[in-house]
Order: sequence, then C-alpha cells, then structure tokens
Amino acid sequence: MLFALLTLNAAVGVLIWQAPEVMPLAALLVPLALANLLLGPRQLPFFVLVTLLVLAVAVAFQSAITGRIFISALIVAGLCIGVVLSSFHRSRLGVAGLRGELMLVDLRDRILRQGGIPGLPGSWHVESELRSAGGTPFAGDFVVAIRKGNRLEVAVVDVSGKGEAAGTRALLLSGALGGLLGALAPEDFLEAANDFLIRQDWDEGFASAVHLSLELETGRFQIRSAGHPPAALRAAGSGRWSVITAEGPLLGLIDEAAYEPAAGIMRSGDALLLYTDGMVETRTRDISLGVDKMLGQAEQLLRGEYVGGATRIIESIGSRKDDRALLLVHRR
Repeated sequence: MLFALLTLNAAVGVLIWQAPEVMPLAALLVPLALANLLLGPRQLPFFVLVTLLVLAVAVAFQSAITGRIFISALIVAGLCIGVVLSSFHRSRLGVAGLRGELMLVDLRDRILRQGGIPGLPGSWHVESELRSAGGTPFAGDFVVAIRKGNRLEVAVVDVSGKGEAAGTRALLLSGALGGLLGALAPEDFLEAANDFLIRQDWDEGFASAVHLSLELETGRFQIRSAGHPPAALRAAGSGRWSVITAEGPLLGLIDEAAYEPAAGIMRSGDALLLYTDGMVETRTRDISLGVDKMLGQAEQLLRGEYVGGATRIIESIGSRKDDRALLLVHRR
C-alpha cells in the first residue's frame, strides 16, 4: 500500500511539473487523503515527508510563482502537518485510520448485540431501545440480556458521563457484565459488577444499574437496583402503574456493597418498564415527577399494543441531551 501511494504521489508530481495549467498543486491532496485512511502511524509520517518534497519540487518548476500557486502550496503543506499531528494521536492505537474506525464499529456492533433479546416463549414480549446524547450508537447507557433455561436475566446500565465520552467505558463494561450475567446467580450479579468497577480505578468509575431476573413459566421476578431509577409495573387488572423500589449503592463506589431484591409476579397482560435517568430526569425536574410523566405517556402510547412500544415511548419523552435506554417487558 505504501509503494502504491508513493507511486501515485510521484505520478501526480510529474503531471504538475509537465502540465501545470491542467494539474493543480491541490491534486497532491488526493494521495495524502488516501494515505491518511490506509497507512499506519509508522508509515504515514514518511509518506508526508515525501509529499512535502514533491510539493517543493513542483513549486520550484513552476514558470512563475503567482499568488494562487503560493496559497495552494500553503494549504497542501498545512494539511500535511495536520495529518502528521493526527498520526501521533493515532499511534497509541497502532493501526491505520480506516482500520481503527472499523475496530470501533465492530466493538459498537458487539455492544448492541449484547442488548439483543434472546428467543422467548410466545407468551412473552420483550424489547429494548437505546438513544445517545450525541445521536451516535456510542453511548453510556446499554442493555445486556441472556436467557438461562426458563429464566430471563436483563441488566439496564447507565455509565457515568454521556455520549461518546462514556462510550469507551460502556464498551468495556458491557462485555464484562454480559459475562457475569450468564455465569453468576441473580443474587451475586450486582455485587460482582460492583467489585469489577472498583478494580478498574477509573477517574469516573461509577455506574448505576437495574437487574431483572424473571421466571418465564411463573412470571415471578426479582429486581435489584444499584442507584438506579425505580422500575415500573402495570397491572392489567387495575390498569395502573406502580413503582417498584429496590435500593442499593451505585456500582464502583462502595466495597462489599449489598443489593436487596424487590420481588413480585407478572400476570397475564402485565407490563414492566426498566429505564435510565435520561428518560425521567432534567435539570429543572425531579426524577419522581419525571417518572409520573413517563408513565402517563406510556399509558397513552401503549394502549394494549406493546409491539414497538419501547420505540414509541423513547421517541416521545426523555432528555435529548442525555443518553437514554428503555426496556419493555409484557406478558401476553
């Protein structure tokens, strides 16, 4: 790849020398842009030096140095310097720019797949939705779910920070929590997640989480919370939403923390909502008021039709300046 780009660079330089009225100096930006995408951080500075050499020779062979040629040369030289500086930042990753982006895309896809809901019996409908504060798939909120026999285990997690700034921590934490969720008993999951976060020693090393353990045959469930907004259960018999409060400290702050469950049972027609604080909290509104508003909105948007309900709710309410995650569980 380096040889091919150097050949292209030399060909462009020759064309600028032989036909300056047809081939402008700015044509050197084409191989430079390709090199920025395809070359690694060790090769890129060498290529930029060659580009600057070709630029100097091309300018020297111009019949007259006009203001247009001078400005074009300054632009190409400035972009060469910018590419070198960006390669120094990229050297920590050690791969080419395009390959590094593909690695991030792969990691992003993996975190989204972990939030996918496993196959469930026909009597259950479960769906989740995520929205990032920056409008990208990289966010500090995520969902991990796994089915173990006749039990569904789901965790909704909110990492400190938001948007892309929290996305890197969320990528690491989602993989760890996905493994813990499948390997441990429900009562041990949040304690192990708390221990994991404490060992990371991050500057912003805390997260909130809510863990649902649901028996698919009986509908019995346990909810454990680590500093997370309360879950909400809609009883089909009364048509009313009730808040399920389970208390526990945030993950990553207190060593050997304990997380006590809140238990209940989902009967036919009941629905359950798990969500992050971006759905209910703003700078001017308390969480409790936000929960009431969200549940009122959910009552209007669901109205017996739960398929696509998570999407309808998350698009109609919540702060666009914060990450949001929502999990909807319905027993048909």
